[in-house]
Amino acid sequence: MNKLILCTLALCGIMSSQAQEFVRTKAYSWHGDTISQGEYMATASSDQEIVSTYSAQPGFHMPVNKTWRLRNDISAYPRLVTGNRLHAAIYNMGLDEMVNAVEPDTTLRTGKEWAGVWTRDVSYSILLSMAYLQPQASMISLRKKVDVLGRIIQDTGSGGAWPVSTDREIWSVAAYEVYKVTGDRDWLRYIYPVVKRSLETDSLTVYDPRTGLVKGETSFIDWREQSHPRWMQCADIFNTETLSTSIVHCRAWQVLAAMARELGDRRTATAARAKAASIALGVNNRLWMQDKGYYAMYLYGRDHLILNPRAETLGESLAILWGIADDERARSITEHNPTTPFGAAIFYPQIADMPAYHNNALWPWVASWWALANARVGNEQGVMQAIGSVFRPAALFCTNKENFNLDNGDIATELNSSNMLWCLSGNLAITHKILFGIEFQQDTLAFHPFVPRVLDGTRTLSNFKYRKATLDITVSGHGSEIKSFKVNGKEQAPMISAKKARGNLKVEIVMADNELPAMKVNNVKNLKAPLTPITWLEGKTLCWNPIEYIGHYIVLRDGVRIAKTHSTTFDASLPGEYQVIGVMGEESFASEPRSTRAYVNVEMPDEQTAISSKEAMNKPKDGVKGYTGSGFAETDKSTRLEFPVTVDGEGDYSLSFRYANGNGPVNTRNRCAVRTLCIDGARVGTIVLPQRGEGNWDDWGMTNALHARLAPGRHTVTLEFRPEDENMNRSTNHALVDCMRLSRVN
Repeated sequence: MNKLILCTLALCGIMSSQAQEFVRTKAYSWHGDTISQGEYMATASSDQEIVSTYSAQPGFHMPVNKTWRLRNDISAYPRLVTGNRLHAAIYNMGLDEMVNAVEPDTTLRTGKEWAGVWTRDVSYSILLSMAYLQPQASMISLRKKVDVLGRIIQDTGSGGAWPVSTDREIWSVAAYEVYKVTGDRDWLRYIYPVVKRSLETDSLTVYDPRTGLVKGETSFIDWREQSHPRWMQCADIFNTETLSTSIVHCRAWQVLAAMARELGDRRTATAARAKAASIALGVNNRLWMQDKGYYAMYLYGRDHLILNPRAETLGESLAILWGIADDERARSITEHNPTTPFGAAIFYPQIADMPAYHNNALWPWVASWWALANARVGNEQGVMQAIGSVFRPAALFCTNKENFNLDNGDIATELNSSNMLWCLSGNLAITHKILFGIEFQQDTLAFHPFVPRVLDGTRTLSNFKYRKATLDITVSGHGSEIKSFKVNGKEQAPMISAKKARGNLKVEIVMADNELPAMKVNNVKNLKAPLTPITWLEGKTLCWNPIEYIGHYIVLRDGVRIAKTHSTTFDASLPGEYQVIGVMGEESFASEPRSTRAYVNVEMPDEQTAISSKEAMNKPKDGVKGYTGSGFAETDKSTRLEFPVTVDGEGDYSLSFRYANGNGPVNTRNRCAVRTLCIDGARVGTIVLPQRGEGNWDDWGMTNALHARLAPGRHTVTLEFRPEDENMNRSTNHALVDCMRLSRVN
């Protein structure tokens, strides 16, 4: 009779667990073993099968999986036993698709639709979970992204890749993670010079000494119009100073310092720590927005940079996880970063006239970083909503898809793929790094589980490999504090030394069931910002197009807000660089800068110019049109261009160059031309001449501008190639230069 009562109670407990609601938003709910979204439902019939009723947006070209069933042998990997079947099935789907992602050459495939190894994709995947689940494939894949000069490769991107795209240093962080997992000293000795060489080059090329920030595109968001106003050219994107990319570089310097200490290079360790601290200071001083409670996405503009006040979830997450944000700011970020009904956006608010991809989208691997960040802070509600934003699409689409439209949660975006490496890596990281709290340190495996109260229970992760040990790990209870930590029955601190990691280890963790501090989530509608005003000058009057339903406009001069108006004109007789922002609840991007300051075009001496009828490498044979003056110069790695300049008064001057680069399209290849600007022999900074379109030699644009203090009199400005200007292509580093533009800015 007693046995019958116990069995009945146990059955009721299981049924209660299956009916339990874990996450509910205005868009979907996770209850028991089911995800429900409107009329659609996905259910785990076992830990090896998910069945979905979802139907994609009508007319979308990509099919939707209706079922997932385990196809690969995953017995070599950590096995999860949990009371929730859906969680177990989604976890097993991650392992199943991970096996699919290992190519015959033991590299990690980016996605079902995307062959090959991409630097940022594989690096973020390694950091999330591939370092310990696929250590050999991780090493082989990372080696594929080192060029013959021993530098990290920046994959193709806006304007010809590096240095318009500059997040390649995530490779450094991933490579060190593999070392922490394996303890392989040969690997450490291999990666150390690669990291050091790449960082030293980047520090000369893409760092702004005035702000402490790093120039280039926001990390991984490499489609130009998807995250910038339409007026921005690739040279303008190089000139942006971004949250996530700066944090990646900061972390890479921290990693270099750790490796240098390990290898006995104290001088490099000291210098690297100083570099990391400088970037962290820049992020906190220049990008933190006290009124919003989180960091701005980037600084942008031309002569005067301004904030793009959008939230950017990957950058906000990394700021928390890598110690850029202090405890107070970290808590503030998790409570204020906007979270839509489908989850935290890539950035927020959205761009109204752009389709969904990076814009108006959730990427599950970014949501996984967001979950990790919320767990670090102790935001219980934030953790559950972030986990839900990963589990919802995995269940409904029966695969780890790449990205999702934030308007409806669908896969109808510009590009998508199943079996995405970084998304499946994030899926697995949620279980390993949050619920089991696994963290790889230099010579230690540490544990700090975070188990929300709603997930209270007992979970086991068996066959987890660390160095020479195989771990069976059990976590019971809930909370953020550990009550008991035992290894093979003996109580100890919650960590395992690499030296003692031998044989089979039974790890038992009992949580303290502690109450977590009440924290909120900033749940918002998925809003789109107003359209960007289009401005022009009529004499000394700044004009712009009216935007329907706009509340008001803000006028800026030299990056400073000087007026609020309902008009569409403004007196710009005071010399300056003017922009306009439209406001309707949210703010639009600022318009293209329009300067009322005088400037001069400085031509090169005749002996340096090549007139349009003269043939030269990479130019069309029928000549080039659209240049000013008597001709233009062709610049390659062997060319040094000189511009004689005479100024009347001492002041700060802006210098930029009119150029053409038809060596590739604006969105791919790696032929961005790079040059060093010197004045009277002294280095000022880097000038980039990005690709402007395949064969578009008549398409002239402006480079980024550099500022320099000039004394009255004659000066010689030179544009020359130096070793740090070597681009990713190496053989083609070439452009046409028409003239230099000089303007006094103060």
